[in-house]
Amino acid sequence: MLTPLDIENKKFSKQMMNGYSVEEVDDFLDELTKDYEKLYKEVADSRTKLGELEDSLGRYKNIEGTLQNTLVMAQSAAEDVRSLAKQQAEQIITEAQADAKKAIAELEQELLLKKKEMEDLQKQFDVYKAKMESLLISQLELLKDVNKE
Repeated sequence: MLTPLDIENKKFSKQMMNGYSVEEVDDFLDELTKDYEKLYKEVADSRTKLGELEDSLGRYKNIEGTLQNTLVMAQSAAEDVRSLAKQQAEQIITEAQADAKKAIAELEQELLLKKKEMEDLQKQFDVYKAKMESLLISQLELLKDVNKE
């Protein structure tokens, strides 16, 4: 691609007859040089900007990939936490049920012991009551005997 300097420095050979007007050619070349220089700068700026945009795009794609990986890892971690929490909950429930069954068995055993103790006390009371009745009856008989005499 020609540079603006190439156009500006371009020299034409002069012909003696029927040649172009040197002044007109120089004016045209000056005008062409200005336009070409402007376009040349725009193309250079556009290429620079394109390079910067491609670099930015690369960085953004890299960030996007990182974000996607992070999201996948976060989802995986969340699933792991959820699974662990579920396992712990099931373990807690199982332990609570086992503890409840053990407590129920202990309470039933204690209830049986209390019932037996109550039955024993009832028997002792019945024996005491029978002895007291017997004693009272014998005392009543003695009183009756004493009154008869």
